Amino acid sequence: MAKPPLHPQTTTLWDYPSQHYSRKQESHKEYRGATPAYVVWNVLTRYTKKNDLVVDPMCGSGTTIEVARDLGRRALGYDIAPAGEYVFKADARTLPLESGKADFVFVDPPYSTHIRYSGRPECLGEMSADGDAYFGAMKDVIGEIDRVLAPERYMALYICDSFKKGKPLIPIGFRVFGLLNERFLPVEIVAVTRRNKTLLRRSWHLAAFEHNYYLRGFNYLFIMYKPAKKGSTGFKERRTEDEVVEQIRALGVGAVSRERAGEER
Repeated sequence: MAKPPLHPQTTTLWDYPSQHYSRKQESHKEYRGATPAYVVWNVLTRYTKKNDLVVDPMCGSGTTIEVARDLGRRALGYDIAPAGEYVFKADARTLPLESGKADFVFVDPPYSTHIRYSGRPECLGEMSADGDAYFGAMKDVIGEIDRVLAPERYMALYICDSFKKGKPLIPIGFRVFGLLNERFLPVEIVAVTRRNKTLLRRSWHLAAFEHNYYLRGFNYLFIMYKPAKKGSTGFKERRTEDEVVEQIRALGVGAVSRERAGEER
């Protein structure tokens, strides 16, 4: 089946009927926990420009690298257990990258122990979010993102809460957002509809109703900004005028000025 046209998302609820927008990304379907390519495409379209350096410290199979290159950006991907051809082996808490080199950072960390990644005890995917170790490690990851990200640049973190039947909800999103807010300015909180194949299973929905719990229907996408100075509150535009015009045309809403299309929300 052909993919529907890809276009910039304009509300804080994002949805796309597939994890990926191109047949070139089909290989990532076999990697459990692969980041939806359309999510990466949207944030890079909004918050980067040509030749910017995009860094993903938990790159997995390399979706971020592929999307960045599609858009004419440079890309570096790291992972403690690389699963992609162009992903370098490194711990997200100690990246082999000079300070202030990244123009954008995208990260999709493990959401507790729901997926087994490397089997290594130091891997975040082996740390349950019901303990302090997971959030301590996430604090270190966010600190490293702050170190490698240049001032007046953006970053995005894609994450989900954790729930297991019979146990309390772990609001990972809220807690991680608090850690991000210690270092960055919040730009937006987006809810991204989950397109997990398991959510199509009728038995899962029946069980959720029978036992009175909910399936995870969305992921958080936290978009943050690193100001040049503490106390600054403004955001610097990364897109060129031509890129903005091109994106407005892609929305299919006709010839709308930037003033009319972008200033109110």
